Amino acid sequence: MITVKKFIVNPLRENSYLLFDETGQAIFIDPGFYYEEEFDEITGFVADQNLTPVGLVNTHCHFDHIFGVEFIRKTYNLEFACHQGDEFLIQRSVSQASMFGIEMGKIENPDRYISEGDEIRFGNSVLQTLHIPGHSPGHVVFHSPVDQILIAGDVLFQGSIGRTDLPGGDHNTLINNIKDKLLILPAETRVYSGHGPETTIGFEKQNNPFLT
Repeated sequence: MITVKKFIVNPLRENSYLLFDETGQAIFIDPGFYYEEEFDEITGFVADQNLTPVGLVNTHCHFDHIFGVEFIRKTYNLEFACHQGDEFLIQRSVSQASMFGIEMGKIENPDRYISEGDEIRFGNSVLQTLHIPGHSPGHVVFHSPVDQILIAGDVLFQGSIGRTDLPGGDHNTLINNIKDKLLILPAETRVYSGHGPETTIGFEKQNNPFLT
């Protein structure tokens, strides 16, 4: 069974996730750790839980979701993976962050790419990759049918959807992808978003004003 640990981090209050199961193997998703105390918290948690990180993947690569990539990549000797469609965001991340008055170091390019249908494996667990562009061109989400969880990044929030006015965004593309690929998932699927509280597919299907 997958355990989802959420860390609310950085100046933009982004949700960074650490997923692990009964084997102790773990993966990082969207490591937005920025402040020194946030790095201390995540390394302390990994050590206290006796976890073995084996993966580092991103739903997308807006700067608030990649602040901590280099720290995690080097600390745990992990390969960084994302969809190739978002590589340009990594290359622009320092300048984009500066527009918000935030300093950040350079993030190196991914070690490998992930695409629709790829499996993210750790321990006894498997996540399925779905490509959901619209918020960004290379946005993906990670779904576990067995555990009925969805790591949704910034495509779907409680009562809202991701913004589409950023480079590479497209409103109609996002809406269509959410309806065609996410709202068909079981209603009880728990949605872990890139910002804000958790929700479920069933709740959003019935109540999200952007989707009803």
